[in-house]
Amino acid sequence: MEILQDIVILLTASVIVVAVFRRLALPPVIGYLFVGVALGPSASGVVSDALNIPLLAEFGVVFLLFTIGLEFSLPQLRTMRWTVLGLGGAQVLITSVLAAVAAWYLGASWPGAVVIGGALALSSTAIVIKQLTEQAEIHSRHGRKALGVLLFQDLAVVPLLILIPILANTSDGSIPLAQALALALVKGVGVFLLIIWLGRRALRPLFHEVAAARSNELFTLAVLLVALLAAWMTQLAGLSLALGAFLTGIMLSETEYRHQIEADIRPFRDVLLGLFFITVGMLLDPRDLLDNWHWVLLLVTALMLFKAVLIYVLVLVSGDDSRVAARTGAILAGGGEFGFAVLSLALASHLIQPAVSQIVLATIILSMIITPLLVRHNGLLAQHIANIGLATHGSGTVQAIAQSAHELRNHVIICGYGRTGQNVARFLEREGFAYLALDLDPARIRQARIAGEPVNFGDAAQHTILEAAGLKRARMVVISLDNPAAALKVMQHTREQRPDLPVLVRTRDDTWLEHFEQSGATAIVPEILEASLMLASHTLALLEVPLSRVFRYVREVRSDRYRLLRGYFHGEERLDLEQGERFHEQLHAMALPHGAYAIGKRITDTGLEEIDVTITAIRRGGIRGPQPEPDTRLLAGDVLVLYGAPENLEKAEALLLTGI
Repeated sequence: MEILQDIVILLTASVIVVAVFRRLALPPVIGYLFVGVALGPSASGVVSDALNIPLLAEFGVVFLLFTIGLEFSLPQLRTMRWTVLGLGGAQVLITSVLAAVAAWYLGASWPGAVVIGGALALSSTAIVIKQLTEQAEIHSRHGRKALGVLLFQDLAVVPLLILIPILANTSDGSIPLAQALALALVKGVGVFLLIIWLGRRALRPLFHEVAAARSNELFTLAVLLVALLAAWMTQLAGLSLALGAFLTGIMLSETEYRHQIEADIRPFRDVLLGLFFITVGMLLDPRDLLDNWHWVLLLVTALMLFKAVLIYVLVLVSGDDSRVAARTGAILAGGGEFGFAVLSLALASHLIQPAVSQIVLATIILSMIITPLLVRHNGLLAQHIANIGLATHGSGTVQAIAQSAHELRNHVIICGYGRTGQNVARFLEREGFAYLALDLDPARIRQARIAGEPVNFGDAAQHTILEAAGLKRARMVVISLDNPAAALKVMQHTREQRPDLPVLVRTRDDTWLEHFEQSGATAIVPEILEASLMLASHTLALLEVPLSRVFRYVREVRSDRYRLLRGYFHGEERLDLEQGERFHEQLHAMALPHGAYAIGKRITDTGLEEIDVTITAIRRGGIRGPQPEPDTRLLAGDVLVLYGAPENLEKAEALLLTGI
């Protein structure tokens, strides 16, 4: 029962600390590490017996490698091969070698130095990708460079995890290193071929059968079975547990169940990874860190400066401008969570001394705390370093766009050339209107330009790109981007330069309507609501409702900013808690029983407006009255349809029933 007690204590502390770290906009990884340090045997000693917890935590790394395998795409690797293999390979190799030489020079054994070098070469995939996505920079040039390097780093973890047990077994000289490496290579190839064979022969048919059963529970069980079975097979072969899971993830990435598998495995991965980071935090001794704080600060400074400068030089050599190089270097300067996995395994294998591990672990942790700040302000840092006017693109990109737009007057700028943007362009072309489209997908741009369409590579969220596209001479801007944050940036830049210019915005639903309205959008087209409106109008027309009345309904709904269609009864659908925009307004029905506080009161006197809740309809005596007047008095037995955010709906229900 002692392990259960320890886990309850750790989970309780994790819930509190991670919630606080979320509020402070710090990575949850740092919160887990803090819990491990605070409750571990080296600090408070609340959790003293951590012998069994690492057994559970190791499965977090297994599931992490499994999901990385799911995200691994051979077509993507081929597309980004020069960035992944060239830039990423050079960065990992140079950093690993020089860091290992430095560690060996300072007194570490050469196997330990190899491990330290590999651990310090890695950056945080989780922090960097999440931050770039939130900043709408994941598809920028520096974002794609960083993504390619991170992809190679993730792949480099696999041979590192295989190499550590081999180094441990050969460190005493009983087994020659060359023989151990050759044996591991043979085993690795054998396991790889076996998993490939099983994947082609068994995995796809297995998941076809499981999916045919239409059981979420069975599907989740099958995913867990496959991931753990592959890990067990590689462990039997004397290799890393994570290797089998990674290879199986690669096999399943080519199936149509890839996204469903990733969604099912994610809760297990996140919880067990949290335990893993807690166990890493338990390895840290605050007293040792206080004694060696100057070494930690020196190593953090040296590591981040070296990685930033190295990546800066490598990106310049690859042909990009200094601004892109500076931004990429700033993004990837810190350490990463895989460094913990590497160091944890090395400690368990007695390849590095605990005192050395304290300094290296503290270095990675501190650099990861700094990483979100570097990613967030990478443009500002690059401006001071490179002193070039463009944030995301090189001057050649701006010149190319400016040259394309040089002769254009009263044209339409289309931001985002996906399916919607292309359909808009076809209608403009039929009517003879000139347009210029901006997009970030190289393959799409290449195909469109071959077809003779005026499309340029460019991030429309950058004001310099909009200016080069002839914003001051344009007649209209159409924003058709999948990323609402990026679309909002385009909207803001456009209004700063051209307050009078008509701007049309396409969005998926009503989540961002208020944001675009406040930014001054001329018209907003929410796809889901427009589809609902069109379906409803066709339904009424087929029911022989006069077309004049149908058209009037459509005009009224649009002029009222789709108020009638906004919000719906959500039911039991699962919401992604990390996607805050999913928690937008919804409908909720409640009945007013006898004795309720709101009975006899007018709607305007209930106080619902103060908490941003609206009564959209009242059902009374079997008759439903939509859009009731503010002076309507509420009666016992009324069923109210409320519209608002979930947390406000709870307050509204309490207010209507009790007045509190």
